[in-house]
This record gives sequence, structure tokens and C-alpha cells, in this order.
Amino acid sequence: MDELQPSFFAEMALDLDAAPTAETTLDMIVEYAQAATKCDEAGIMLVHARNRIETAAASSAAVAEAHNLQIMFDEGPCLDAIEGPPIYVVNDTLEDDRWPQWGPAVSKIGIKSALGIRLATHQRRYGSLNLYSYETNAFGDEDVAVADIFASHAAVALGTAHNEEGLQRAVDSRKTIGQAQGILMERFGIDADRAFSLLRRYSQDRNVKLQEIALLVVNGRQVAQKSERRVPSSPS
Repeated sequence: MDELQPSFFAEMALDLDAAPTAETTLDMIVEYAQAATKCDEAGIMLVHARNRIETAAASSAAVAEAHNLQIMFDEGPCLDAIEGPPIYVVNDTLEDDRWPQWGPAVSKIGIKSALGIRLATHQRRYGSLNLYSYETNAFGDEDVAVADIFASHAAVALGTAHNEEGLQRAVDSRKTIGQAQGILMERFGIDADRAFSLLRRYSQDRNVKLQEIALLVVNGRQVAQKSERRVPSSPS
């Protein structure tokens, strides 16, 4: 990876501190993680009450699926980073025998390398920051060191700026948007990215929060019904 400028973490800390909502903070952590390590994808798993673990942020549908597979199989580096040693490096998901079910399953969706790092302060564990690559042996020692520092900054941002209620609202918002995407995908025969673009366009056109637009789709499908003629056609 390219050497980071000394100002990178300072700028990141200021941006995270200025984030207006928990959802914005989670999104920024994922974006900065990708910039810091040049990973292909990144995501955050959060631990809530009674050890309930959920995906709080994901750079793509592949990340959400990688997380869901860990929850389904009850194994994986991102889960282990929460409870076991704080850092897990996976050089080849298909060949790593530490997670015999998750590894082959996640390899099938294209993820070949992974890096799971605990998100925690001295007072509390929040979950894990998870980096993924579509290439094997993607994360070297320098990537691990940078990601470890980055995770410390991210955990402080979560700990000092947002409470449990705010983080839970952010997760609930993701769920609603995901459900709305599924409805639009089924209705119009489009993929997840196109469905999200449709939701975002309606949010911008009406100056209404994305979650509220998604909730309309989930509860009544008003947006889906009104949008049918505006859905971009699939490439031939």
C-alpha cells in the first residue's frame, strides 16, 4: 500500500468527531478504512444487548453477505476478533482451515482475503472492523499495522460521540433500506445497486431522508408504484 500522509489520521479524527449522526459515523469509518488500506471492501459488525451481532455498515452487498455467512455458521475472523485475539488475517479464504464452513462459502462470492480487527475502547467492546479483498494474500504487515491504528481511532469515535440507542437506530435504518431494495429488485427485475440508486434518487428529488423513502416502500410500496416508468433499463 502507499504510505499514508501524516495528516491522514488527524483529518479522519476531525471528520469523525464532526459526524452529525451514528449512521454517518459508520459510513465514514468504512470509507476511511478503504482509503487507509486500499482494501476492496469494508464493513462493521456491532455487538448489541445480549450479544446480538448485526452488520452496521457495509461497502457492498458482498460484505453484508460475508457477515451473514459468519452469523449463520457461527464462525469467521470477524466474529473471532470480537471475542478472541483482536486481529485475524486471512490470506486465502478457501484454504484457511480455521473456519471450514465460512471460508469456502465466502470464497464462492469472490472474497479471497480478509482482515478482522476488534473495535473496542478500554470501557467497552463495540464489534469488529472488517476488511476484504478479491485477491489472495492482500494484507501485509503494514496493512495490519495501519488497520489496527485505524480501528483504535474508529472505536474512540463510536465511544465518545454515539450511544447505544443511536447505533441501534443506524442498524435499523440499514435493515429498512435493505428491505426496500429487495422489494424494488423483485418488482422491476433490477440488481441491488440499481435499486439503491432508485431509492437515493427519490430521496434527493423529494428532499426526504433515504430511510423515510425506504419505509414508504416497505410499508406501502408507494414509491415502487410511482417509480415504475423511471427505472433505468438494464444494459443489453
